[in-house]
Amino acid sequence: MRIRCPYCGERGLEEFTYRGDATVTRPETLDQTAEAAWVDYVYLRDNPAGPHREHWYHGAGCHAWLVVTRDVRTHEILGVELAGGPA
Repeated sequence: MRIRCPYCGERGLEEFTYRGDATVTRPETLDQTAEAAWVDYVYLRDNPAGPHREHWYHGAGCHAWLVVTRDVRTHEILGVELAGGPA
């Protein structure tokens, strides 16, 4: 699998580190009332089949955090953008 970094161009998978699901939103509060939201955030994940947004870190290149849209059935890369950039 090859990922096209916006800064470095197309690179091999071995240059990147997978971080996880880019669609999960961290709860905004640490209050005890948000305990259920934190349990969901930490432990519950979907297992999608098809296109999915994931965080990847380009550690052997420019050190950028990327959001990669990948079809998890075929590993086809459908899109790459900088993390924290436009949605």
